[in-house]
Amino acid sequence: MTSSPLDRLLRPQTIAVFGGREARRLIEQCDRMGFSGKIWPVHPKLDEVLGRLCYRSVADLPSAPDAAFVGVNRTLTVDIVRSLSAAGAGGAVCYASGFSEATAELADGADLQQALLSAAGNMPILGPNCYGLINGLDGALLWPDQHGMKRIECGVAILTQSSNIAINLTMQTRGLPIAYMVTAGNQAQTTLADVACALIEDPRVTAVGLHVEGFGDLSGLERLAAIARRSKKPVVVLKVGRSEQAKQAAVSHTASLAGSDAVADAVLARLGIGRVQSLPALLETLKLLHVAGPLPSRSISSMSCSGGEASLIADAAVGRNIEFPALHPQQLPRLRRVLGEMVTLSNPLDYHTFVWGDFASQTEAFSAMFKGGYALNLVVLDFPRRDRCDASEWAMTADAVITAASATGALAGLLATLPENMPEPVADRLMANGIVAFSGIDETMAAAEVAAGIGQAWQAPPPLPLLDVPSMDGEIETLTEANAKAELAACGLPVPRGLQAFSPHEAVEQAERLGFPVVLKGLGIAHKTEAGAVALNLRDSQAVSTAAAAMRPNAGYLVEKMIDPPVAELIVGAIRDPAFGLSLTLGAGGIFVELLEDSVILPLPTTKTEIHAAISRLKLAKLIYGYRGRPKGDLDAAVAAIAAAADYVVKNVARLEELDINPLMVLPEGRGVAAVDALIRRRR
Repeated sequence: MTSSPLDRLLRPQTIAVFGGREARRLIEQCDRMGFSGKIWPVHPKLDEVLGRLCYRSVADLPSAPDAAFVGVNRTLTVDIVRSLSAAGAGGAVCYASGFSEATAELADGADLQQALLSAAGNMPILGPNCYGLINGLDGALLWPDQHGMKRIECGVAILTQSSNIAINLTMQTRGLPIAYMVTAGNQAQTTLADVACALIEDPRVTAVGLHVEGFGDLSGLERLAAIARRSKKPVVVLKVGRSEQAKQAAVSHTASLAGSDAVADAVLARLGIGRVQSLPALLETLKLLHVAGPLPSRSISSMSCSGGEASLIADAAVGRNIEFPALHPQQLPRLRRVLGEMVTLSNPLDYHTFVWGDFASQTEAFSAMFKGGYALNLVVLDFPRRDRCDASEWAMTADAVITAASATGALAGLLATLPENMPEPVADRLMANGIVAFSGIDETMAAAEVAAGIGQAWQAPPPLPLLDVPSMDGEIETLTEANAKAELAACGLPVPRGLQAFSPHEAVEQAERLGFPVVLKGLGIAHKTEAGAVALNLRDSQAVSTAAAAMRPNAGYLVEKMIDPPVAELIVGAIRDPAFGLSLTLGAGGIFVELLEDSVILPLPTTKTEIHAAISRLKLAKLIYGYRGRPKGDLDAAVAAIAAAADYVVKNVARLEELDINPLMVLPEGRGVAAVDALIRRRR
């Protein structure tokens, strides 16, 4: 296992405890979990706590502790952390609140947090404003409250900023073995990514789950993703919160498409980190990843003894990137033989109740299904209430699933449609036998989709390092369309032939030089179409003169050669996200931006292969590929133009705030593309 500065804090042999009631609770929890190391209470007045000798100060301790729980007020916390750091302690949990999270109520909160960081120096700290950690592998707790965890030999690590959410997650009864529960509070010094990188190196950890409110450390996230891929231990994230940044930047359409949440999705997918939308989905996904790791494909089979359940399963997969492939021909004779003529053989499969209560026949049916080569095989089974019903035949069905999975080597999951219908003892037994004990149909579909997505990402070459360059200072300037196009053309992006003019008369002269028909635009005007600052398909000098006279001149005019009707119109843009920096937005352009909401985010830098794949995911791709006999678009030229735009963003990353090319007209195959409108906002 690779060593980490956090090792002593996360896996301590000696724990110093500072405080009163919270400290006593911590010792109680360590005793209950069977912690075999030493616990040293520190208190200025008490002589002993729960039978342990009490020390007066850090200086009185037998040696520098591996870990310390500092459960005192915020001011005293700083002093104790300073003493621990000077003594060479391995790390500390800072329980107190009233630091940067309370700046609105306490004016000195941010200053006190900075003082805490200075006091810690190189010693790792968790918090402040957090409960700390539970190590269920070694029974070591820096945790001042009750919890629902138990000692285990291997399991998943879960990390969150929220102590209350951490407590709630420890109380789960879904059969998920939790090896570590860690809270980070304010993340003043040590981030969730830092802790995750340390925990994932523990050979007893199988997967990592993160509940995060935002990503402040992009390099830490990349480092975690690389370690996860190398160690074959997947990471899944529940990210909450929305950024207002995109809403504020209303100059372009790109801003409305590239909200922080969409960018987060794209970055996590590129890194091979899964994302879920709820705490139940997080737990179910971690169960699947704990048992099996990432899935090799998106193919799933499902069996149930009810057509209603089969329909629910099929419907839950709609809109998700998973599939229920048809049964293979070689499966059919065996299934027909065991299930009889009245069962419709399909996937999902309603096997009726003809084999219910027959262990041998159930095992045979499940084995036949499991031999289909599916990445995950589900058997739907809700257990009855044990206080009122006999569950012996349900237990028999679970045994048949275990036997069939063992005989075939297939990955199987037993799925209760309602969480309360999967008793914890049953879930524990299933998980111990390599069967995923799923609870909830939607959560199971989410888990399969995420696990397959991670598997797909890991099958591809490692991604390029993300573009992580902060914005430079300086006033933001907006280039005119003419100047923006000139910059983009210099980077290889095709633009229409155009000339500038500063009066209606000069606009006519420039149009005659270009040759009709032309387009006339007023420069220096945002949202030109809405402002009446665009005139298309002007076929003679009089038309140009009339159109120019009707426009507000502002920064002059741009006269361009009219482009032939395109096969499709794309939008290509970039906008700076506060967490992830600049990324590329690609979608349906022109008037369809708001109507279709058809877009893909590409983290930067990117490749032509990734751009090609992104285009294929758009609804608009059907037009480019030749929809219903219409001409195909020049796909190669579109990919090259988008790559040129991406290169422009990368080369100007420090200055650029926003790029909007809308539309990029995709002409018929062999005739190229043209960026007919462009916006650039950058720092001076």
